[in-house]
Order: sequence, then structure tokens, then C-alpha cells
Amino acid sequence: MSGDRFDVAVVGAGAAGMMAAAVAAQRGLRVVLIDHAARLAEKIRISGGGRCNFTNLGASPAQFLSRNPDFCRSALRAYGPGDFLDLLRAHRVSWHEKHRGQLFCDDSSESIIQVLRRECEAGGVRWRMPCAVRAVGREADGFRLDTDAGPIHAARLVLATGGMAIPQLGATDFSLRIARQFGLKIVEPRPALVPLIFDADQWRPYGALAGVSLEVRLSHEAAVIDGGGKRSRRPARAEFLEDLLFTHRGLSGPGILQLSSYWRAGDPIRIDLSPGRDMAEVLVTAKPGNRQTVAAALAQVWPRRLAEAWLGAAGAACKGARADDLANPGGSVADDLRGLGGLRLADAPDRRLRALAEHIHGWMLCPTGTAGYKKAEVMSGGVDTDELDQRSLESRRCPGLHVIGEAVDVTGWLGGYNFQWAWSSGVACGRALAAAG
Repeated sequence: MSGDRFDVAVVGAGAAGMMAAAVAAQRGLRVVLIDHAARLAEKIRISGGGRCNFTNLGASPAQFLSRNPDFCRSALRAYGPGDFLDLLRAHRVSWHEKHRGQLFCDDSSESIIQVLRRECEAGGVRWRMPCAVRAVGREADGFRLDTDAGPIHAARLVLATGGMAIPQLGATDFSLRIARQFGLKIVEPRPALVPLIFDADQWRPYGALAGVSLEVRLSHEAAVIDGGGKRSRRPARAEFLEDLLFTHRGLSGPGILQLSSYWRAGDPIRIDLSPGRDMAEVLVTAKPGNRQTVAAALAQVWPRRLAEAWLGAAGAACKGARADDLANPGGSVADDLRGLGGLRLADAPDRRLRALAEHIHGWMLCPTGTAGYKKAEVMSGGVDTDELDQRSLESRRCPGLHVIGEAVDVTGWLGGYNFQWAWSSGVACGRALAAAG
């Protein structure tokens, strides 16, 4: 039988793949790491603005989405943020906390890449890069990979090529295709941590706000279909207090990226544009004798561009929102808000000011879609966790096949959680490979 032989073949030299390869190799296994890219770990290199948000101090199963929310628990418990920090200390890499437990390199993302490369070299990992895998087949004693560098035989195969986010960097559905080939079920993949877009006509009044950012509270309300085919609501499943960014096509920023992982087509989102402040009280209290316009009054608490443009568009209910979402005792929101921005605050009826405050605290929008994989930070969905052992990430129906990292139906919040899943799942897999011999 021609071709190189290894104990383990890892396809995908990203965060999870390098970690799994290093751990297994340092425990005595003969490991080959294969990647089609010419440059190592581009996703790590560009992450965090070039400084790599490599973990989050608060990482726990609560920050991960999956059909089985408990699946990631074992790997995270066995190798958490503190363990990865120990690795960085051993390589003299310094870091800082930027926001809400998010840790970044003091230097650059290249520091993380070099740590992983050195860990692989310490175990004697063999590299095949750039090298595409053209086909994968099962053999009596493992797997055969037909590659650009010739056939490779391995007792065990690890799929670590990630998801389809950022295809311009070479992302593909390779892991999902191979998993399907061996009969593993797939949870429908979708772009996640991605901007949301809106109908062009609906969004035109807000397009002028592109570049405006502010802190908001966002919540997601899932639209569900009952047994009779009628559309109904259940309480919001996600809520985030984060920055929001207006764009020409819709909304972005950390808050929207977080919410996008929960959003499904047809679901509305609710935005509190002034969290922690009772705008009804602010406006009504400031009203007596106040000769400034309502728009000018709002500009005291918002960016002026937002106050003027948002009020100018607020008289029209957003396309896709239900009438009862926008209703109030004094008539429709559209009627109460139309022309309100140009009124002097002293002349504005209390009822209309309260309706404005209600709309500010509960702006309902219905996105038409996402900006897609080109703008997404990660892929949601992937290999169904029911197919994998949570301690080893090994397939239950195809022994010897492991799937780790983003290719698994485990998706973290924005803020370093997805890298932590890469480290944790990679270590869990590497240790299991070594234990299996």
C-alpha cells in the first residue's frame, strides 16, 4: 500500500486543528496536519482587529448555542480560559482585558499562531501545506486521504476545517461534506455573528445614519408556527446590552452580531434605543416652557444625526412589524409620531411624547436577511452533537473519525468564546486520540 502512514491525520491547520495535533503529537502519536491554504491560520491573524480576542474569562456553557446546550460542558471544564492562559505564559505572550472578560494579545495575533506552531513542532507534527485533500475513504485499518502531496493513510481522522464564514480566506464546507459522506447528521448551517439587512425601501429613511453608533438593549422574539399554521410569539430568547451600528443596508455592531446567532427569517427584533433611561419622564419633565424642538431635545441624549434622521423616519411603521406591536391607546405610533420632531417641546402633547418614548424603548424591526458568510464571523450549525462523544469528539457511527471546532454544532457568543471552544475541543480530541493509542 503506497503513501505515507500516520496515527492521526488532522485536516485543517486553524485554531482547533493545530491544538489537537499538538496535544496528540506531544503524547507520542505520529500526526500529520494538512491544510489547503498557503498561509497559516489566516482567521486567527485577522481576528480582533489583528490582536486576536483569543478567549473570554467568563466562558461557560451559557454562552454557547447548540441543539444540545450541555454538549460543550465537558470540554470547557477540562480545558478552560485559565489553561490557555497558562500556555501563553509558558510562551511569554502578554495580553490585556479589553471589555467584559475579552482577552486580546498585547502584540498581535501572530503571537497566538506562533505559540500553536511551536507546540506542534514540539511534538514533531508533520506538515502538508499548502495541500488540498481531494477525497477521503475508509480502509480496514483507518482512512485513506487522496491529497495533492499523494495518498496519506491514518488510523484516525480529525476534521478541523471550520465552517463557511469568510470564504474569501478559503473557508469551505469540507468538514460537513466528509461528515455527510460517513453518514453523520448535520444541523443546517447558517451565517452567525453577522450584520442584519433590511428591505431597501424599508431602510431608505435610515440609510443616512450609516456610521452612527450607540449603546442599546436588543432582544429577539422568536416567531413560531402553531399546530393550526397560525403565527404566534413566545418570549424573547436572547437579550444583549451592547453597541449598535447603523449601516447603509441595515444594522451591525456587537449587539446585532450577538443577536444574529439567534435570529431566524421572519423573526422581529426589538431595540431599546435609550436603555436605563425613562424617556417619557425625561421628555415630559423637560417640557414646560421649553422652546427647543423635540428633535433638539433628543439630541441631548443621542448623537444629533440620529435624533434628526430617526425622528424624521419614525412616523412610518417599519415594514414587517405587526400592527398590534406598534399600537398604543391613543392611536397608531405612526399617527402620534408624524411631524413630532419639528414641534417645540412645550407644544407637544404629553400623549405624543409618551408614544415617542414607547417607540424609543421598543423599536420593532423585521430584518429580511443577513449579510451572509462573507460578513459573518462564524458559522452556526454543523455536525449534530448527537453524532459525537462529548469527551472525545469522536463519531458514534464512524469510529476513528473526530470533528472539532466550528464544524460542530456549537456556536459561541461574540467576545472570544469561539476561540475558547476551538482550544477546548482541540485539547479534548488530542487527549482522546492519545488515550486510544
